Amino acid sequence: MAANLYTLQGKNKKKTWLLMSLFLVFVIVIGYFVSYYFQSPVILYFFIAFSIIANIFSYWFSDKMVLKIAHAKEANKDEYYDLYTTVENLSITAGLPTPKIYVINDVSPNAFATGRDENHSAVAFTTGLLNLLDKSELEGVVAHELAHIGNRDILLQTVVVVLVGMIAMIADFFLRVTIYGGGRNNDNKGGGPLMILALVFVILSPIVASILKLAISRKREFLADATGAMLTRYPEGLASALVKIEGSAHEMRHVNHATAHMYISDPYSNLKNKDGKKKKPGFMTRIFRTHPPTSDRVKELLG
Repeated sequence: MAANLYTLQGKNKKKTWLLMSLFLVFVIVIGYFVSYYFQSPVILYFFIAFSIIANIFSYWFSDKMVLKIAHAKEANKDEYYDLYTTVENLSITAGLPTPKIYVINDVSPNAFATGRDENHSAVAFTTGLLNLLDKSELEGVVAHELAHIGNRDILLQTVVVVLVGMIAMIADFFLRVTIYGGGRNNDNKGGGPLMILALVFVILSPIVASILKLAISRKREFLADATGAMLTRYPEGLASALVKIEGSAHEMRHVNHATAHMYISDPYSNLKNKDGKKKKPGFMTRIFRTHPPTSDRVKELLG
């Protein structure tokens, strides 16, 4: 089983840059259809330049943007000594540099890792998580987040925040221009099948990008769970932590769809109805959920 796990880790590292390249190509394809729709080659050149710049920006600065969105503050070592000790010890065990440690002032228990590589990484934990979990459970969560760093998940998961947002922004701009004016040249009305295909592709592109993002996140959560369990040699700790996090009655105050896939547990799973009861996930919610069901993750850990 260990050999299979390490094989998956190697494949994951190779796929990270491949998937980033696919996002780049995807944006350029959108640019081609938009330029064809508006009969302007200049738009395609703009999309190529814009996608390259966005990739560079997301590589260098997306982790800072994610931490800011989450309202994360760098943890004081004296105040969070136990947390620092746990992260440092498990980093040594994993053969990783100790990441920067952040704390989010939020009663809802959750955590995530971010950064561009193991030498420029950070882990963030909510105060709710630190107050809820015992030592073995916290070690399980820390090991899970370190696994994301060691498996090179953090670059892709962080960059996806920017790239998916960019695709949604492009599609929204295209639709607004099409609806409210500035559309195709009046001498080229009609368009034909390719023109219809261009319109449909741009409209559906944010959904396609979101599905790709969710598929990436779900697969990597299982691998991070397995790697984290190997690191602590106590899968029961992480399994118990996941159950406690899932059962929390508190909503996250600064939850954001763009970053939800980065957390150890779906931050939208604790949303409540007006009567204060936890919402049951509907059909569309289950399709677009950022994480595999907790019950499946626990079963994999303990099975």
